[in-house]
Amino acid sequence: MYRAVTLKVLRAGIAPENDTAIAALLPGTHVQLKQSEQGLRVVLDGEDVSEAIRTPAVTRAVSAVSSQRAVREAMVREQRLMGKDGGIVLEGRDIGTVVFPDADLKFFMVAGIRARAQRRQEELAARGEQIHLEHLENEIAERDSRDASRTESPLRRADDAIDIDTSDMTIEEQVAFVVRMVEERRAQGEGG
Repeated sequence: MYRAVTLKVLRAGIAPENDTAIAALLPGTHVQLKQSEQGLRVVLDGEDVSEAIRTPAVTRAVSAVSSQRAVREAMVREQRLMGKDGGIVLEGRDIGTVVFPDADLKFFMVAGIRARAQRRQEELAARGEQIHLEHLENEIAERDSRDASRTESPLRRADDAIDIDTSDMTIEEQVAFVVRMVEERRAQGEGG
């Protein structure tokens, strides 16, 4: 969702740090998450931007845009609307601490910078973009630092989150772990 707003900011020619112009852009901005045969799609003002939000330009600007109070407030409102009836799974750097601090189950997923950079490099290569691993590692480290030190909704682990280091896990192993934790929690709830 934050990447979608960032894409709109960049398309409008607004500097990622221009909080006044970005705040003025938000009332006419609508971000939706829709399930499709291709998986979860991100729709910005009626346009599927699922691929466009994964460009290096968006990646470089997303921290600056997402750290702004008006952006965070608008997206948190949207996320809370999505989850008002429960039964959802959301991921993000502040979902368990700010958006849904009372969620039934929270996971704090981490991975080493090298593992994350390699995954990003593979994702970009699949789209025909070649970026050096060291460059990606630096971008990821800088983004983590910015997100952890920002004033609005900083990246931090929820006290009641279950930690998962995914550095050496396949996506299937990650999913299996999460599903197992959900099933264990359900079993505990049904028994008590």
